[in-house]
Amino acid sequence: MTKGSAKTPIKMLHDRILCESDTEAGERRSSGGIVIPATAAMGAKRLAWSTVVAVGPHARAVAIGDKVLYDPEDKAEVEVSGEVYVVMRERDVHAVAAGRLADEATGLYL
Repeated sequence: MTKGSAKTPIKMLHDRILCESDTEAGERRSSGGIVIPATAAMGAKRLAWSTVVAVGPHARAVAIGDKVLYDPEDKAEVEVSGEVYVVMRERDVHAVAAGRLADEATGLYL
């Protein structure tokens, strides 16, 4: 086995969650097709979506594979085996989007 070819096992503690950093969130397109760069100033705070890859034993509302909405200004990034991940507490998550939530009446669909 060559060095760096195997993934490092990670166990999250307490209510911490580990998410894949969304690299597509940088640029956006307006409804008219205009590309808006990530560096463009916005009047309001913009939240970001990310996919959960690991959860701690005390996380109750999120599961692996869920998409979570969070504030990018409150995130902590970590690089593991060349990939960038976001580490946050479950209480820092604003919303969860997952197919398993279909039985609960939310009124919103993504």
